[in-house]
Amino acid sequence: MTAETTATTSAETTDKPSVLFVCVHNAGRSQMAAAYLDHLSGGRIEVRSAGSAPADAVNPAAVAAMAEEGIDMSAQTPKILTDEAVQDSDVVITMGCGDACPFYPGKRYEDWALEDPAGKGVEAVRPIRDEIRSRIQQLISELLPTENEK
Repeated sequence: MTAETTATTSAETTDKPSVLFVCVHNAGRSQMAAAYLDHLSGGRIEVRSAGSAPADAVNPAAVAAMAEEGIDMSAQTPKILTDEAVQDSDVVITMGCGDACPFYPGKRYEDWALEDPAGKGVEAVRPIRDEIRSRIQQLISELLPTENEK
């Protein structure tokens, strides 16, 4: 039992923070946010994304908009939101999922009010993408303070 407790404690106290992005379909906003966070943090942050009612595929306009930034999301697939994903994350960022996201004490929750890119072309998705990038850069500065960077 001690080894199990130690393993859990060491996993919880790891230096690598974890972030979960949640939107309804996990096809646009949350996928772009996850791709940006993974790319811009250089893998120093564990990244998850999920949806309360996942779509069949990632929004092609979101994929195209991110490709313009040199980030390939074409292999991503929408995933269902689970309690485990929330429990395993330090920060949970919702993007219009309403009350579908489970709440656990001790987690940091943020709600990012972003326009839904569903049904929009690349031209309309670019400003959403750029707003997400700006918020991701701020999030990285909060989760990876300069003194911890090597």
